[in-house]
Amino acid sequence: MHQKSMIMSRKLPNFKPYYQHQLMAFPPTFDELIPQDHPVRIIDQVINSINIDGIVDKYYKTGASSYHPLMLLKVLIYGYVSNTYSSRKLALACKENIPFMWLSGMSRPDHNTINRFRGVRLKGSLREVFNQVVILLNQEGLLSIDEVYTDGTKIEANAGKYTFVWKKSIQTNKLKMKQQLQDIWDYASVIAKKEDEELPPEPPTSKELNKENLEAAVERINEVLGSSKKVDKKQRAKLLYIKKNFGKNLEKYDKQEEILGERNSYSKTDTDATFMRMKEDHMLNGQLKAGYNVQISTCNQFIVNYSIHPDATDTNTLKSHLEQHIESYGAAPKTLVADAGYGSQGNLELLESLGTKAYVKYGMFDKQQQESHNNKKPFSSDRLFYNKELEVLICPMGQQMKSIGKVHKKTKSGFIQTYTKYQAKNCSSCPLNGSCHKSTGNRTVEINHDLIEYRDKAYQLLNSEEGIKKRKKRCHDVESVFGNIKQNHWFRRFMLKGKQKVEIEWALLAIAQNLRKKVA
Repeated sequence: MHQKSMIMSRKLPNFKPYYQHQLMAFPPTFDELIPQDHPVRIIDQVINSINIDGIVDKYYKTGASSYHPLMLLKVLIYGYVSNTYSSRKLALACKENIPFMWLSGMSRPDHNTINRFRGVRLKGSLREVFNQVVILLNQEGLLSIDEVYTDGTKIEANAGKYTFVWKKSIQTNKLKMKQQLQDIWDYASVIAKKEDEELPPEPPTSKELNKENLEAAVERINEVLGSSKKVDKKQRAKLLYIKKNFGKNLEKYDKQEEILGERNSYSKTDTDATFMRMKEDHMLNGQLKAGYNVQISTCNQFIVNYSIHPDATDTNTLKSHLEQHIESYGAAPKTLVADAGYGSQGNLELLESLGTKAYVKYGMFDKQQQESHNNKKPFSSDRLFYNKELEVLICPMGQQMKSIGKVHKKTKSGFIQTYTKYQAKNCSSCPLNGSCHKSTGNRTVEINHDLIEYRDKAYQLLNSEEGIKKRKKRCHDVESVFGNIKQNHWFRRFMLKGKQKVEIEWALLAIAQNLRKKVA
């Protein structure tokens, strides 16, 4: 009895009330469950303050009612803020997640509706939404449109790894086709001579391989070999193969070349994507994957401008990226800071013509900062003194190297560079012969004076007090944005296919990045 009374008198733990089946488990509105500083409130406030007429215009004026685009836009943007990128997961969140339920007003769009809105309704309209958000942040003093830091990164496309089409392969296959036609044409010529006929020395495809020339060549060969009884069986089989396959193969190659344009490759499952070297695999050895080159300009880690490119190198992307900035805000940025990937003559000339102060490194800038490099090649062509008045270079022995003409070279982007050629005299009797240069005869050098002038200006700007500050800031202003999106928010591969849809997806990511930063 004594033990039983002790157990009954023991104090039980104190629990909070738990009534699972009470009539009202939630407060009257979801608003009471969402803190005042929650990111979803910022998204609601910002999107409510912008004009979305461009999206509304995409809807039909008649027919069944649709979910309001303002609601769908908020749901999408909050999805990208909270790392929810899948349309199916967004649809589920509108049923189960309180911030999504509050944003959607308890609407329950299915994944098809969300996907159609993202891929179709936002096409051509989301850029204006992004621009309005940037202007709003600029008015609040959070960023500057005039002072930007530019960089690029490669992001994998939603395409198969082994679905590549290469320009070189197409060219090689066409050459093989021409060679096979030439071989059977030569054989037909021998047969024709034996039967007192005559064929032209070259087939119609000798200069250009197209459908008309191919059909003409095959028809003429068929006339010769078809009427002869002395034709080898192997040659007949070759002709039959050519008649059956060459026409459709040529049509296929022509279509592929049309899709390629200026590119060297594309993916069959996303024809806008180009194969690029990426370091996203576990060994960091630069695998070739279908992807897009994403360019952004930032200020205070806010994305001010973005553009999508099929070109793997950053050098050729700056012109169209700046054109997009001008289209969005009416003027080019006043200052631009970028790494050596953008330091080409064409880019430096473009920035100067736009009135943009360019804190842009060039290829040899970092090496020129090292004293060891300056002492390594004392006789290099860029160390030779240039007398602008006399239009001569001065060699290490003090002799004049006179101009012997100009050379024009075209870069991959189509920019034409002009080099002046200079030649020394009496190099054979010079005591520095063998040290100054290794070539036989008198030394000849090519100098691009315009590029040297642009690099000298860039060198002075980059080593100024302001330039040093901007160089230090660049790496943690623009590069950290890519790191945040890829590493912290797990976005390493686009979900949508095609450049237009990829631009929509990146615009959502850019808006999400800016609103996350505003909340922070």
